[in-house]
Parts: sequence; C-alpha cells; structure tokens
Amino acid sequence: MATLILVRHGRSTANTAGLLAGWTPGVTLDEHGAAQAAALPGRLAAVPLAAAVTSPLERCAETLAPLLAARPGLALHTDERIGECHYGDWSGRKLSELSEEPLMRVVQQHPSAAAFPGGESMRAMQARAVDAVRDWNARIEEEHGSDAVYLMCSHGDIIKSLVADALGMHLDLFQRIHVDPCSVTAIRYTPTRPFLLRLGDTGDFAALAPRDSSAPDAAAAEDAAEAGGEAVVGGGAGAV
Repeated sequence: MATLILVRHGRSTANTAGLLAGWTPGVTLDEHGAAQAAALPGRLAAVPLAAAVTSPLERCAETLAPLLAARPGLALHTDERIGECHYGDWSGRKLSELSEEPLMRVVQQHPSAAAFPGGESMRAMQARAVDAVRDWNARIEEEHGSDAVYLMCSHGDIIKSLVADALGMHLDLFQRIHVDPCSVTAIRYTPTRPFLLRLGDTGDFAALAPRDSSAPDAAAAEDAAEAGGEAVVGGGAGAV
C-alpha cells in the first residue's frame, strides 16, 4: 500500500500568540512559518510524490504553496476530514486561559471522553481523519501503484491521532506524541500493519535545547505545560 507523508503546517500567527486556532478564519503563517514552508521543497526533493492532500485551512495552503510551485505537475486535493479539530467555543481563546477549564484535564488524561462545547469530540476527530487516510491510501494505490508516496498537510492533533492509530495506541495515549510546526511524519501502510518511519522530523534538533529567558510568552507557556506533563492542545509553536 501507499506511503503517507504527513506535514504539519508551518508556525502560525495563532501559535506565536498562544491561541487555540481551530477553524478560526484569518490564521496565517508568521514570518518563521513562511520560512519553514519555503524550506519544505528542499527537504522533500528526493521523494517522488504522487499527490498532495491538504486541510482546507489557510495555514496549510500557505505551507504547501512553495512545494507546489517547485512541482507544477503535482496534483493537489482538499479534504475537510483532515481539517483541524472543531474546538467550538474554545476556538480563538488563549491556551493559558483554557488550562484552567475543568475539561482540559479530560483532554489531557482521557481524550477519548473529551467533547468540546459547541464543537466535536476527539473521538470523532480521529475517526474522520483515519477514514480519510484509508480512503486516500486505496485511491493512491489504485491510481499510482503500491509503491506510491503521497503527502497530507494537516494539523497537530490530527497528525497525532493518525500516528496513534498507526501504532495501535488508544486515543487516550495520543497526548504522549508531539509534532512541531512543518515537521514531517511518515507512515508506510501495508495489508497487515502500518510502519512509522519518521515522527515529527524537522531536520534539526533546536527544539530539544532549553529555551532562554527571552523566549516569547507562548513558548514559555509550552515549556511550563510540558514540564508539568501536559501536552499543548492543537500543537505547540516549536523552536524559536
């Protein structure tokens, strides 16, 4: 079956502002995110791609724009099923404020039971994303053969939930997975099991270094959350 390359969108204005973007309109890549997107064609230069599939949200389209410019023949498809989680009433709010909500403990420790007010459940989010991958795997294999490689550009929680599915992990464990902006995750699917080939690969190890005292508030909040054993809902802003 096909090999799937999952790319999280580049760093966005919501990431640096410490906001949970969801489907909030007008969220775009910041300057660093645009630079990450510009570097993506070079990082994937050796990989033949049969197709690209994107979330309908603007930050994903912006992330793929340089890759599409470098590969004018690459077919692009949009699939709402790999769009960001519908966070409902939480969308656009500061993560620092949401950390005080009682529901956040459920999101962190028992996400399979979490449903966002006015939005969707995390179970539904994972189910639609997994269905999308299964459908695209079959389509890509039928049209391009079993050795084909294709790409999806999506969002942190979507990618984490797909990795959990590939590893046979319960959704309640998916907060143990982390993917930085514009990171590359690769999964090879076979008739009997998937193989995780890459996870959150950014091509450098800057994100592993301790942040200095001048780090932006959003980055400091991420460090504090992870130090307490919590995941950054929606995915963090990555290395500064």
